[in-house]
Amino acid sequence: MRVGVLTGGGDCPGLNAAIRGIVRKGVEVHGFDFVGVRDGWRGALDGGIVPLDVPAVRGILPRGGTILGSSRTNPLASEDGVHRVRETLADFDVDALIAIGGEDTLGVAAALADEGIRVVGVPKTIDNDVAGTDSTFGFDTAVNIATEAIDRLHTTAESHTRTLVVEVMGRHAGWIALYSGIAGGANVILIPEQPFDVDQVCGWVENRFKIRYAPIVVVAEGAVPKEGQMVVKDSALDEFGHVRLSGVGEWLAREIADRTGKEARTTVLGHIQRGGTPSAFDRWLATRFGLRAVDAVKEREFGVMVALRGTDIVRVPLAEAAAGIRTVDPALYAEFGVFFG
Repeated sequence: MRVGVLTGGGDCPGLNAAIRGIVRKGVEVHGFDFVGVRDGWRGALDGGIVPLDVPAVRGILPRGGTILGSSRTNPLASEDGVHRVRETLADFDVDALIAIGGEDTLGVAAALADEGIRVVGVPKTIDNDVAGTDSTFGFDTAVNIATEAIDRLHTTAESHTRTLVVEVMGRHAGWIALYSGIAGGANVILIPEQPFDVDQVCGWVENRFKIRYAPIVVVAEGAVPKEGQMVVKDSALDEFGHVRLSGVGEWLAREIADRTGKEARTTVLGHIQRGGTPSAFDRWLATRFGLRAVDAVKEREFGVMVALRGTDIVRVPLAEAAAGIRTVDPALYAEFGVFFG
């Protein structure tokens, strides 16, 4: 059997570990032949197919990014997209496809599975928002990077007695903001699931100054004020209909400075959260996902996604991953309320 592997959407730490696990077990245990699909679904549309064997995956375990490249291409946005994907797979004698990605990539995979294409999904994203799994790889590394940044910012905030606003990724889900904010000792944590009151934020900031501590505010890029809309710099949409986020941190810092009369600065972590060496946990989880995904192909169970449930790797329908996103439970957010302000 010849199996294709693709990585779609935003890159994240652990992708190469997943590719390595898939290829090594697929070749050495199941006797499969592999090809890589370049640049996500774009390669599936345009015939971007490259050889993928055990020598090609040696030494990639600790590397960030993806050796196959990625893109935010949506084949469903093209009228003949499904037909072109099917033709590419047929032209290169690809019998089955393993798609590694987040909600958008897996949503495409679910639609292709409905069209009879044999596909297995693997969930990845630093946002940790894929439905059907307790965790995605890439998240742990992103949280560690954001936490280290917050740790470092505490000292400069105290030195200059200023508010520092740290903007982290999280379009619809505030997992990175919540985890890194709690771990880094932030005084304010703002997430997309909970619209925030700017006056209350400023009140928390002023309380910190009263006891001679400089406040740290962690805000997810998708967080929205109660009186207003999502703050963005660029309203252009990608092929999945998403705007390019970033801007709420700078806006919030200006509001805090204007309302409190105290200096406020912004640090936007951006793609730093997605780059570099994956954590041990992300390497471990990505490898487990890869091994179980290739087992699903061997057992000809398609239209499924491998998922973490507790400590077990299970299979769930791709439709479950495509049905929505996994957001922060308001009760979990409220549990840490004692640390805010």
